[in-house]
Amino acid sequence: MEGIVFMLRGITIRNAPLYDSMGRDVVCKVCERRCRIPPSKRGFCGTKINIDGSLYTLVYGDLSAMESRPIEIKPFYHYWPGSSAMTISTWSCNFRCPWCQNWHLSRRLPDPSTATYVAPELVIERAKRAGDRGICVSFNEPTMLFEYSLDLFRLAKGEGMYCCFVSNGYMTEEALKMLCSSGMDGLKIDIKGGERAYKEFVGSADWRVPWRNARLALTLGIHVEIVYLIVPGVNDSEEDITLAVEMHLRELGPDVPLHFTRYFPAHLYAEPPTPIEKLEYARNMAMEAGINFVYIGNVLGHEGENTYCPDCGKLLIKRFGPRVVEFHLTEEKECPRCGRHIPIRGELMA
Repeated sequence: MEGIVFMLRGITIRNAPLYDSMGRDVVCKVCERRCRIPPSKRGFCGTKINIDGSLYTLVYGDLSAMESRPIEIKPFYHYWPGSSAMTISTWSCNFRCPWCQNWHLSRRLPDPSTATYVAPELVIERAKRAGDRGICVSFNEPTMLFEYSLDLFRLAKGEGMYCCFVSNGYMTEEALKMLCSSGMDGLKIDIKGGERAYKEFVGSADWRVPWRNARLALTLGIHVEIVYLIVPGVNDSEEDITLAVEMHLRELGPDVPLHFTRYFPAHLYAEPPTPIEKLEYARNMAMEAGINFVYIGNVLGHEGENTYCPDCGKLLIKRFGPRVVEFHLTEEKECPRCGRHIPIRGELMA
């Protein structure tokens, strides 16, 4: 009990608003794992704890990173292109991807006794000082910072900043709606593959949830982009890629950007990097199926980094990695050759 009392005094320990009580247990409703947590125990992700029948987050303001980053590196290509965002993260994750590039964050459980608290106001101040146009929660799964994000986004919106998540998309619908109400207007969702990928590689998750949330985010007015990291032996078959393309068109339509990105060995997964030919195959399949904005990521200098007019083929935005090097759109975000409107959220930061 002494340890619990100490934790309650910690500044990073805060009440979590989304849960149900079941006797002395609590059911967390932040992500779709919906962990039933006994007293004094944590859920799957380790960032939520049951204290005397109430749910608490252990990571409110416990930031593992805070730095200004180009928005293209997320990647967001149709959302405030050319801008930068103050990017923050905490610890742990609700998935267990063996190829995680940020495993040093996602595999570490939070420890309130050693936490360093960063107030939301300080994040806003740092963003202003850096010349950032927005706030992004990324690096590890941002849903871990759900409660903090609600407060941070409200402050950021008051300063005219954009607010976005780089997520696996496994939050509950209730959580997504609360984030939207607090000011989140951008969501990048990583699709891991089909049913097998979610069951065998990320920790027995439901593969349909991220697509459901992407669709819901669109209906809420949130800008959405989809990333599909092609991992050899996990989600790189013709069937896997066909499913992703079909789901994208069915749930999101032709104008939501789709990024096929290159995997590199990391953490517990040692397969060789994704062949560039596989990325090009996936991009061509998606474009032939009718998706208008399909990109290739993690291949520096590839033409698949650029935005082209889907009607006339004119180069509209040229990129080199996370940098925008040329803009050829009109102020109305139209193709200067044929007049096609290009769906882009926010200003073009040339």
